Amino acid sequence: MSRNLVALLQEGLPAEAVLTDPDVTSAYSHDMASFCGAGVPAAVVLPRTVEQVQHVMRTATGLRVPVVPQGARTGLSGAANASDGCIVLSLVKMDRILEISPVDRTAVVEPGVVNATLSRAVAEYGLHYPPDPSSWETCTIGGNIGTASGGLCCVKYGVTAEYVLGLDVVLADGRLMSTGRRTAKGVAGYDLTRLFVGSEGSLGIVVRAVLALKPQPPQQLVLAAEFGSSRAACDAICTIMEGGHVPSLLELMDRTTVKAVNDLAHMGLPETTEALLLAAFDTPDPAADLAAVGALCEAAGATQVVPAEDAAESELLLQARRLALTALEAVKGTTMIDDVCVPRSKLAEMLDGVERIGEKYGLTIGVCAHAGDGNTHPTVCFDAADPDEGRRARESFDEIMALGLELGGTITGEHGVGVLKKEWLAREIGPVGVEMQRAVKAAFDPHSLLNPGKLF
Repeated sequence: MSRNLVALLQEGLPAEAVLTDPDVTSAYSHDMASFCGAGVPAAVVLPRTVEQVQHVMRTATGLRVPVVPQGARTGLSGAANASDGCIVLSLVKMDRILEISPVDRTAVVEPGVVNATLSRAVAEYGLHYPPDPSSWETCTIGGNIGTASGGLCCVKYGVTAEYVLGLDVVLADGRLMSTGRRTAKGVAGYDLTRLFVGSEGSLGIVVRAVLALKPQPPQQLVLAAEFGSSRAACDAICTIMEGGHVPSLLELMDRTTVKAVNDLAHMGLPETTEALLLAAFDTPDPAADLAAVGALCEAAGATQVVPAEDAAESELLLQARRLALTALEAVKGTTMIDDVCVPRSKLAEMLDGVERIGEKYGLTIGVCAHAGDGNTHPTVCFDAADPDEGRRARESFDEIMALGLELGGTITGEHGVGVLKKEWLAREIGPVGVEMQRAVKAAFDPHSLLNPGKLF
């Protein structure tokens, strides 16, 4: 089967586009998630054209071979993990920006375009592509679409789904379908574009995307506020949002994360800091907005408020947040990064609960959060070489997700379900929800060849 598969793939692909050397293909077997099994692919294919993707899918359907689509493999849920005997379909070579239209405020791109590359390209036209996952320098637009990625700016600008106007998608049988539109408005038929966004490659292969752009905003200014408790910081967040303020960024780091950043980068953050809140505005008068938010932070109990005066100072203040996950990984060598989103009004309860869970399992769990969205990233630090510590890490991870659901939240705000959270998706949406999602899957992929074993 494997030899026949490779021969058929090579009939419609350049020789260099089909990889079979196990030492090479093993690098494509998994993304960055912990505790997610991965299989051994029969081949890795790197197409450059839509027609080549269609050939791969026709071949896979003919032989009933599963296909696992991949981007840069920066995901954190195992959604890009290979299954035994599959074709890994890596789209990183389809990396052209096909069109940028300042009048329509749209870009047309292939799935392998790196997020940061697109952002810089549209900036030359005075435009802005807001979705900015933390891995934006390496992650691809196709991967962002597959997992409906978010980022630091979501509190003001929203997530990837809000910027995808239309898609070209290769279906499981190789047919090419276009969804959505290029116009500012459009309500013709079911919104299949939104259906594909966040589907983790389980319904079709995105080969082209029409993306909405915004005018380039003014340079943002950042404020840092230190608090003596996480609850006081969460009170400030609620007051800011209730007051109608629209920050371009509103991020929170708990004391564990602040300490980890201090230990790694020697940034001199006060050791007494229990929570660090970062707020930014990209309005015409950001200094005035920072002053208003700073006053609200002080009223909520901030022990120190430091507004930046220029872009350079703003970048220094943001550096601590950008180092958070790297710093937490350095604590024990391995991390499990959760992605629980709760209503903003429940943030304090979420952080208090995570602290209790860490104490219960004897683990270090740091929390950084897109606080303006209620999207928390509790990060469990553990020694992967210690089986008991690994077990406790996984159990604490599950308790954190249970806590999020109890607080009216969701198991994932931006990282996706993949392999890691299949059981929890079923708990969140219920048996009827699972039944209907499986029916949708069957309509697009009747032989269940696209990314099998993910989501449910």
